[in-house]
Amino acid sequence: MKKVIIDCDPGIDDSLALILALKSPELDVIGLTICAGNVPVELGGVNAYRVLNLLNRKDIPIYLGDNKPMKRELVTAQDTHGEDGLGEVLPEIDIPESAIQLGAVDYLIKTLKSNEDVSIIALGPMTNLAKAVEREKDILKSAERIVSMGGAFRTNGNCSQVAEFNYWVDPESVNIVFQNVVKPIELIPLDVTRKIVLTPNYREYLKQMKNDIAQFIYLVTGFYVDFHWMQERTLGCVINDPLAVAYFINPDLCNGFLTNLECVENGVAIGQSLIDIGDFYKRDKNVFINTIVDEKEFFNLFFNRVFPENLKDNETVLKEY
Repeated sequence: MKKVIIDCDPGIDDSLALILALKSPELDVIGLTICAGNVPVELGGVNAYRVLNLLNRKDIPIYLGDNKPMKRELVTAQDTHGEDGLGEVLPEIDIPESAIQLGAVDYLIKTLKSNEDVSIIALGPMTNLAKAVEREKDILKSAERIVSMGGAFRTNGNCSQVAEFNYWVDPESVNIVFQNVVKPIELIPLDVTRKIVLTPNYREYLKQMKNDIAQFIYLVTGFYVDFHWMQERTLGCVINDPLAVAYFINPDLCNGFLTNLECVENGVAIGQSLIDIGDFYKRDKNVFINTIVDEKEFFNLFFNRVFPENLKDNETVLKEY
């Protein structure tokens, strides 16, 4: 089992990613750090707790970061995820005071300094990681691996012509992090996540399972489906973040190349990922950017990890659709 901290901003697709991580025997999720992004940070903490409660994993600590990016005001994606961040379909939940704590940056620093075998899966803006670097410049060099869902290379953005949401929300944090790593960050950009579509057929399969986790996924993705149809005329919904978890488990799902990444901090192209494929600036190769994905194998992994009790049915559905 690989020890991982998941830094996230739940969010519908973050929640699916957390479910996949917690249901995968390859991963030991030792903590969740919450950043502001899809929703304000306190709401992200509530949604993380909802997932832990659903999976009976309330032993995992949740730590909140700051509620704003490094240098700019927070712009959320509640138009995409719903005001509550989970599709506006779930009842209120009682949360013990001790279940959600402050101090995401403290937790990251303490954990990375005291362990040599902890990796980070970053599913939201990189604010928490950047603030950890500001306090301990070399701290991310202690991470075994860092996988980030963010950026866009040869595809259009999802919040501007050129920018992916996570990197657009806090581009300054992206540059701080990428400039202070030794091992290249393994990037899961929109180029590959856009191929991970939870289709109407997959959602109907979830609906028919009559399983608590399946029903949770079916319900919270309804808002997401409506948004994708109105915004892009997509049937179903793109679930970005679960691919980052699946890739962490099985890197053979994707392929790409080593290069240098810098994020635009100002102007009309704010948040754009500048990928130096021509090696014009002769900078350190700080990113392995994935550009190819086997989407069928992703869904094979996702359904078989999350619903292992339905292995035969999963095989039939995946073959069919």
